[in-house]
Amino acid sequence: MPETETCPLSIEPTMSSKDFDIDSLASYLHLTPAQVAKMAERGRLPGRKIGGHWRFSEADIHHWLEERIGVSDDEGLEQVESVLDRRAGESRELVCIAELLPVEAVAVPLAARTNHSVIDKMTQLAADTGRLWDPEKMAAAVREREKLHPTALDIGVALLHPRRPLPGILAEPVLALGRTHQGIPFGGDRGNLTDVFFLICSTDDQVHLRTLARLSRLLSNSRFLQGIRAADDAVAAHAWIAQLEEELFGE
Repeated sequence: MPETETCPLSIEPTMSSKDFDIDSLASYLHLTPAQVAKMAERGRLPGRKIGGHWRFSEADIHHWLEERIGVSDDEGLEQVESVLDRRAGESRELVCIAELLPVEAVAVPLAARTNHSVIDKMTQLAADTGRLWDPEKMAAAVREREKLHPTALDIGVALLHPRRPLPGILAEPVLALGRTHQGIPFGGDRGNLTDVFFLICSTDDQVHLRTLARLSRLLSNSRFLQGIRAADDAVAAHAWIAQLEEELFGE
């Protein structure tokens, strides 16, 4: 979560195709212009000055929000998810990981030993559901995202996704899950091994952030990964996710 002193983070449901200025970013994050300016001056927001005025790239702000979700504790994640769900409106259903993740998009084990094969097999899993139409394009976008900033976490999990959503190749949002026999190097220079892989395919930024927040909340519970690693097959892994999600969130 960003350091906003007294104001919670809030996120509007749509993004402009142009860069944000101070006022529009303040509206988007539900902060005051003074708070945004202060955060920018202190280097807490990714921005640049043009002609003495702050400008903020959509892509940079989206990545910044992802990072804020990634470093929040469970209480912070619950707050982020609550804000995102309220902003989505009553017409939007709550994000449910078990529903976004069809059993056919789960591979336990995932027969892959390299970064390249992991990404190819994960995108093919999503394509097998019929929700992803172009696994090659998704794989290329995921590889580009990994080059910019690896998504592997210290707990042996990677949250694969493109830098920005690709709605043109998706019928609807979908997740895929793969667990390899052994951990493989997937985190750049950090030297950590990764054995659990989630692929997040979203149709817009709002869906992506809400999905990431819910998945991060599950990952903050140590039982979540224990159950996935203990599962004998895809059916068992999916059943465990649905069970824990129901237990934790009552959905």
